[in-house]
Amino acid sequence: MALAKLGVVVLDCPDPGALAGFYAEVLGGTVQGEGDWVDLDVPGGQPLAFQAAPGHVPPKWPAPDDSQQFHLDLTVDDLDAAEKGVLALGAKPLDAEDRSRSWRVYTDPAGHPFCLCAC
Repeated sequence: MALAKLGVVVLDCPDPGALAGFYAEVLGGTVQGEGDWVDLDVPGGQPLAFQAAPGHVPPKWPAPDDSQQFHLDLTVDDLDAAEKGVLALGAKPLDAEDRSRSWRVYTDPAGHPFCLCAC
């Protein structure tokens, strides 16, 4: 028997509203709140929250000496179309050159790594 149920995944960032808006464009959903804590209700998915962290330092990837902390895997039907969309929204490619793989690595506008993964 589980002791708990996952409620929300929270990302620290310098601007919660802006980062929630980025993920709302990528995943869909409704942004709720403002200020230091903003929620994103994702239709049919796990909710995300964004918390202000004034001293936020983005994780490094790849960095054998540092932890990437965590990353999100986002499943997509068309890698090329999804890539075009996330780049237009402000994502930065980290390891997207290898077109033979079924996944590509980016950072969101606050520097958190995420992967687009073909389903």
